[in-house]
Amino acid sequence: MTAERIAPPGSTYAEQRHYAVPARLTDLRGPAAGVIVLDQRIDWSGDGRYNLDDPGDLQVLYQTVLNQAATADELCRWLDEATLRRVWHDLWLPGRLRALWHARFPELGAPPTALAS
Repeated sequence: MTAERIAPPGSTYAEQRHYAVPARLTDLRGPAAGVIVLDQRIDWSGDGRYNLDDPGDLQVLYQTVLNQAATADELCRWLDEATLRRVWHDLWLPGRLRALWHARFPELGAPPTALAS
């Protein structure tokens, strides 16, 4: 007999959704430039092609990977640490996903400080 996993009464999908988080930001060694094609398992839109040199494509790619990656290995394959740090505050992410990343990487939580002129 297998045990069923039953969500607590009143919980929502967003509260139960699994999000992958890597052990270290330095593990994120994905491409930082050029055109890539995401695996269909992560991007099932029919056109998983992204130009990382285009700011709009880059933002959508990062949002897609962060939302859809099932494992830390997938995150490490597609995301680049320096790029993630640069775009983190511009990404539209579910609150729970962002909170999980901030819990592991508090340095992502603070917005970059403006340089004094």
